[in-house]
Order: sequence, then structure tokens, then C-alpha cells
Amino acid sequence: MSQMTFSSFRSNFLGNSADWYKHTILAFLIINPILWFSGLHFLAGWVLVGEFIFTLAMALKCYPLQPGGLLALQAVAIGMTSPEMVYHEIEGQLKVILLLVFMVAGIHFMRDLLLFIFSKILIQIKNKVILSFLFCFSGAFLSAFLDALTVTAVLISVGVGFYGVYHKVASGKKFSDDHDHSGDDGIHEYSRKDLEDFREFLRSLIMHGAVGTALGGVCTVVGEPQNLLIAEKAGWEFMEFFWRMAPVTMPVLAAGLVTCVLLEVVGKFGYGAKLPDEVRSVLSEFDAEQESKRDGKDKAKLITQGIVALVLIVSLALHVAEVGLIGLMIIVLLTTFNGIVEEHQIGHAFEEALPFTALLVVFFAVVAVIHEQHLFQPVTDLIFSIDSSAQPIVMFIANGVLSMISDNVFVATVYINEMVAAVDNGVISREHFETMAIAINTGTNLPSVATPNGQAAFLFLLTSALAPLIRLSYMKMVAMAFPYTIVLSIVGGAAIWLQF
Repeated sequence: MSQMTFSSFRSNFLGNSADWYKHTILAFLIINPILWFSGLHFLAGWVLVGEFIFTLAMALKCYPLQPGGLLALQAVAIGMTSPEMVYHEIEGQLKVILLLVFMVAGIHFMRDLLLFIFSKILIQIKNKVILSFLFCFSGAFLSAFLDALTVTAVLISVGVGFYGVYHKVASGKKFSDDHDHSGDDGIHEYSRKDLEDFREFLRSLIMHGAVGTALGGVCTVVGEPQNLLIAEKAGWEFMEFFWRMAPVTMPVLAAGLVTCVLLEVVGKFGYGAKLPDEVRSVLSEFDAEQESKRDGKDKAKLITQGIVALVLIVSLALHVAEVGLIGLMIIVLLTTFNGIVEEHQIGHAFEEALPFTALLVVFFAVVAVIHEQHLFQPVTDLIFSIDSSAQPIVMFIANGVLSMISDNVFVATVYINEMVAAVDNGVISREHFETMAIAINTGTNLPSVATPNGQAAFLFLLTSALAPLIRLSYMKMVAMAFPYTIVLSIVGGAAIWLQF
């Protein structure tokens, strides 16, 4: 029996993360109390914020919940904030938490319908330009009424499913055979070129769809977690939020869709790949087989999900209840009428959202430190020292830059709270607050497509099972998102400047 030593504890600390990353987090935990108990409270607070942003930026090394959570726990323990203040922040954002817990889980039970729609689009549309446009537009439309993370999960499921089907056939197996598609050892030599082309085709299609989730997610209350937070602070319901954002979001949506088409036409930045004829033949054959197996119960489930989807859209548009409660209603309706009655079947739906929900609570702990130590007061004063007509575009740029390297929910939470404090203290008018809220929402949602750090949906895609299959690396995603980043940032900034 091997003995337990100090190295055993060291190995367990942050699991398989790189040693340099573990040492960095330990250094943070040593530096913070030294700065705090030396009386350098303002500096200690900013160092903590920088450390937390570092954990978000390094999310691929380790999920930020653990290192960020340790930093937040230490901040409470040494007195940078209090448990009561943390709870106060959480209490004020209960609507956002309910959105993540119940809405994402509710849409999980609608996946069959969403997969059916995307599958039909992929197989039946042969023109790649039109197909890309439809994926991007569908991602935008669905994200406007559901949420970007859930729609991305559907895109991932579609990608993995079709990749696995062709990989299996290219390995000489039948549709019904068991198969591990993680390696290419069994691929026939004559199928390797088609497989590489298929990977490139899927990469471009999935990226169009992922960017679409950002285009639609910025438009409505439910598209991104910070949208609901901003709407709650501003007192905007679903339709009012949509109309307030429309002068910026509609030109951006149009520009994004035009960019999608142009990228496919010119075939640059990793776009333009066509679906090989052999792959299309295999996927069509598979779809026909699945269609023949679909019985009456399966068709009834699809119809039920379609009806519930309409109920969801109407409920959100009319704001019949808070968004999270509407999500709970969707869970009840879909599980009841689709025969899902076992606890473990329901529990699986919550797996995607809960880690991010826990991370969001850690965000609020850091936000509590920011409030207690007044860390953003100098930044806010600097913005307000500028001519009021230029403040919205400066806010848009500041939020955009920070959201490229950090998480956009965190950035939006910090800045909208600063704006609330400013209007409460009479520093800005209510009308100017609403303009700044629009700048914060669009600033955190649009330029953040630049990297996986900024968009939770992008990070979800990068860390999914699909990414290694289609060879979608961090830098590949950054390169493919680059043209979208430029267009969305310029059009969004111009709209802010001209409108406000």
C-alpha cells in the first residue's frame, strides 16, 4: 500500500492543472492577506479583481469556479467583504440565478425538436452560403428566446452526432455498430481526405452558429445572463428591453449576417469549405433510416415540444412571470407530456447550467468586494469627467476591451452596479443611466466574441467533446471570430455614437 505524503495533497490541489498554474494561485493566496493587513486595502482589492480575471482568462487550464472560489473565500475570511454583503448581492440577482437554473434545464427537454430542425437544415440545404446563413440566423433567433448556452449545446450535439455517423462509416462499420470516433486509426485511406474536408465544413458551420448566438443573445432579456441583470436594474421587461436595444442590435444583426455570407463567398479566415458528396450521401442515408424508425410516440414528442416552444415565446413576450419561473413552467409541461417522470432523467437537465450558476455566485462575492472597497469609483469618476455625449461610446469601448479578456457577465455586473450607484447619488439622470445601460449591454455582448474568455457559449464550445473532433483550437477560434469581432465592434460602436 502506497503511503500518503505531502506530494499527495499537492497533486490533488486543482487536479490536473499545470504546476505553474497551481503555484500562481498559491502565490495569489499568499499575497492577498499581506497587502490587506499592511493597510493597502484599495490596492489589495484591485489585486483580487486582477487575480479573478486571471482565473477567467485561464479557464482552459482550470474551470474558474475552484481558483476563483478560493480567492472569494479568502476575501471574506480576511475581511475584504462580509458574508452578509455577499448574500445581499446574491439576493439582488435572484432573477438571473433562476434564469440559469430553470430556463437552461427547461430547454434541455426541447432538444429533440431543435436537433430535428438543425439536422434537416444541414442535410437538405446544399448551397453552403445559404446553409451558413441559416445556421447563423437560426442561432440568433433561438438565442433571442432561449439562451446562448443552450443553443450552443444543441449545435454541439448536432456536430458530434453527424461527425460520429460519418466517422463510423469511414471506419467500415454500419450505423448500428458501436464505435469510438475519438481516433482516426480505423479510417480507410480513401476516406481521410473527405474526413478532413468534413471537419473544415463543420468548423465553419458551428462557428457561424456560435456567432449567431451572440447576435441574437444581445437582443433580449433571456439571451445572456447579464441581459436580465441589466434589465432588472433598469426596470425593463422583455419587449421594452428589445426596443431599447434595437437601435444598436438590429444594425449589428444585419451586419453580422452579411459578414457570414461574405466569409463563405470569399472563403477566408477558415470559412468556405463545402460538404463532400460522399459525406452528404452517408448523412442522408442515416437520416432516412432514423426517419423510418420514428414511431407515433416520437412524433407526438416533437409536436408537444413545438407547442411548448410557442408557449415559451408568447410567455416571454407578454412577461407573464419572471423568466426563471417561465423556465420552470417549461420543465413541468415538457416532462409531463413527454413521459419523463424519473428523477435521474430530470436531474441530468440541470448539469449544464449549475457549474456556471455556482461561478456566477462567486462573481457576486467579488462584486461585493468591489462595492465595499469602492474600487471602481475612480474609473467611474473618470468616465463621468468626459463630456456626457461621449460617455456612452467610452463605456462601450471599455466594456468591450474588458470582455475580450474576461467574462462578459462579470464585467457587466460591475459596471451596471456602478451606474445604479451613480443615478441613486444624483450624479447622472435617469435618461442618461438608460443610455449607459444600453452601452454596457452591447459593449459586453458584441466585442466579447473575440475570444472564448468573453462568451460563456464560446468557452462551452471550446471545452466540448466536439472541439477536438473538428480540430477547433483556442487560436483557431480566435482567428475565425476575428472578422466578426471587427464588424460587430465597429457597427455597434458606430450605432452607439450616432444614436446617443
